[in-house]
This record gives sequence, C-alpha cells and structure tokens, in this order.
Amino acid sequence: MPDLTRRSLLAGAAATGALASTTKLAARDVLEAAPDLAGKAVLITGTSSGFGRLASEHFARLGATVFATMRNTPRPEAEELRQLARDEKLDIHVLQLDVLLDDEVAQAVAEAERIAGRGLDVLVNNAGIGITGPVEVQDMEATRLAFDTNVLGYHRLARAVLPGMRARQQGHIFAVASQLGRVIVPYAGHYSATKFAVEAMFEQLAYELVPHNIGVTVIEPGGYPTQVWVNRNRYSRELKERASPLHLDGYPQVVARMGTEDGSGRSADPMDVPRAIAKVLGMAPGTRPVRLPVSGGAIPQVAINEVCARTQLGWLGESGYGPLIKAVHNA
Repeated sequence: MPDLTRRSLLAGAAATGALASTTKLAARDVLEAAPDLAGKAVLITGTSSGFGRLASEHFARLGATVFATMRNTPRPEAEELRQLARDEKLDIHVLQLDVLLDDEVAQAVAEAERIAGRGLDVLVNNAGIGITGPVEVQDMEATRLAFDTNVLGYHRLARAVLPGMRARQQGHIFAVASQLGRVIVPYAGHYSATKFAVEAMFEQLAYELVPHNIGVTVIEPGGYPTQVWVNRNRYSRELKERASPLHLDGYPQVVARMGTEDGSGRSADPMDVPRAIAKVLGMAPGTRPVRLPVSGGAIPQVAINEVCARTQLGWLGESGYGPLIKAVHNA
C-alpha cells in the first residue's frame, strides 16, 4: 500500500488543481435544468414521506418508472401515492419493503425487476431514522436499530440491486447521507456515526464499481422540515423512558429535550434533494459527482470533501488503484 507523504499529497493536489472548483460547479449546475428520465427504472426506499415521497412523484413526472417502497403496508400513505399515480397517470408502483428484513428486500427488488423486465437503472437509498441524546444514553436497542436501518439497510439494498446492474454494465446508486456524515453535532445520538459509515461504505463502493460502469453518489442534505422529526421524537422518547438513570443523570438538560424537537426554524424546500438527484442523473455517466451537498443553508463539509478527495488521489492516485480513484474523483 502506498505511503501518504507530503510529496504524494502535493502530487494529488497538482493533478487535481481544478477539483474543488469543478466539484462546486457540478453541484450548482445540476440544480439548473430537469432531465428527461423516460425509460429509467428507479427504486426508492422510505417513500411514505419526506425526500422519498417527493422523489417518487418528481421522478415519475420526469418520465421514470418508479418503485416506491415503504414498510408496514397497507397504510394510508401507500394508497395516497397509488391514487396520485392513477390521477396523474404516473408510472409508480408501491411495494412493501422494510430495510431491516432481508426477505422483504429480496422480494421487492425481484418484483421491481420483474415489472421492469430487467435490472434496475437507479437505486435511491433513502430510508433512515434518527434517535437523539448523548452517546452514553444510547442503549444497545437504540444502537442496533440506528445502525441496522441507516447502514445495514443501505447495504442490503445495494447488494440486492447490483447483480442486475452489473449484468447490464450500467446503473447508478444514490445514498442519502447527511452533512452530519462529515461534521458532528453533540447530542445527536448515533446519527453522525451511522452517516459517517454510509459515507465510507459508498465511497468504497464507488471505486469498486468503476469496472462495471455503475456510478455512486452520496447526497449530503442539510436540515430540512420533513417527517423525520416526528419519527425521531418517538424513538427518542422511547429511549428516554427505558434508559437507566445511571446514564440519564449525567445530562439532565439534554435528556429533558429528548423527544421534543419539531424541526422549527427550518424553512428550506425538501424538494431540493429530489431535484438534485434527478439532475445528477441528467449528467453523463463518468462525470457525476461522488458527493453532492444539498442545503438551503450552510454547507460546512465542503472543505472536508475537497481534502478527502485530494488525499485519496495523493495516496492512491499513482498506485495500482489509481484508475479507480481517478475515475471517481473525475481527475
């Protein structure tokens, strides 16, 4: 494995002198024009509300065949989406899928591929949860649920769709992470830990899929006013109710707020995220960014993304892995 030295870092920086500006330009450009998604078969997780629901509608209106998945069907949100598809004559198929369950993942992907008549073109890994509070307060039940949903759930879906994508030598996988997958806010439970894991897993996957002509983009949203706050409060209240005073007593003010967040003060448009994903798909394969921050406010992780790309290129860019690293970072 190559050594990471000042010389190799400088070489990586020189080889990608325009990297930072190009990455920012790409992020800005993809927000300017909606692409035609006709003929694309897209599977999205977590479509009962929030980014997933909005993405299902948006992509279908752009011409895609959308497989909108959600857990615990039948449920009102599923029928609402089906009715919308009927009313607007959109090609939306609502499928049962709990990202925690291997059999439901396999069944939903198989059904989507059967309807599409081939492997899928796009996977949008979106289903996720948040549980707030100090790390010490997170018990094993909360910890397992957070990682199983936010990390292993994404892995299950990627593994399920990849054989079909590889058979066609094309496809694109999106992982909806968070800016908290690059920076950290105290008392956010394991949210940052799970999103850091998503960032690492899907950057590695991006390198490994270069030979198969399959792209990967990690979407890094800021804070948006979606249903996630309602679900987060429920999980956080349940944790607070069962947690031991041995751990709760160290953080009285923080614990008092657990389960009471409402997302107030966040006025950014959640449609930013599906629009950004769609417009990445409008870019030519091989030019799509591996990371795309999307926020109506501050984007604190840009410098981190840039230095990580330079570090990867400086460390591995001239090694045997070089073609994979350079392809992902457009160097």
